[in-house]
Amino acid sequence: MSVTPEPGSPISEIFKEAFGHHPAGVAIITADSEEGPVGLTASSVTSISASPAILGFSLAAQRGSAAHVAEAETFLVHLLDAENVELAKTFATHGSSRFDDSMGWEALPTGEPLLTDVRRVLRCRPLTKAQAGPALVFTAEVLEATRHDLSGTPLVYHHRTFHSLGENTYVI
Repeated sequence: MSVTPEPGSPISEIFKEAFGHHPAGVAIITADSEEGPVGLTASSVTSISASPAILGFSLAAQRGSAAHVAEAETFLVHLLDAENVELAKTFATHGSSRFDDSMGWEALPTGEPLLTDVRRVLRCRPLTKAQAGPALVFTAEVLEATRHDLSGTPLVYHHRTFHSLGENTYVI
């Protein structure tokens, strides 16, 4: 039988440090809700399967934008580039102004809010939701690529900071 480490326990701290050192891609997940468009920055988005196209992610909170995304019938996953770092910061900051006149966005005919400055966007439908400690873990079917432009400089999250991968990146 395994035991779940308590927050603040030595293994919990080691786990946070280990994953803080592990870079992750950055995405913004947006959805329409009864209160209007919502969105949040996520570094947990990962590819599950290419055929059929399935991705996964987790939400750490079950209130605010995360709660609305969790209840949405469909949502958009915006895969960010370094050029989108200000969007990433905006959607990662609690209480920040989102979907106002200064932000480039539009509602798709299906209702989801599309951030117009993002090059790669996937429209998804949730398949499964599972409670995992305080998080909710999703798998989602990719219904379509709303945008598919492979230019741009990759953006990663590492040591609680956004970084771009550029000319100084080594290919091994």
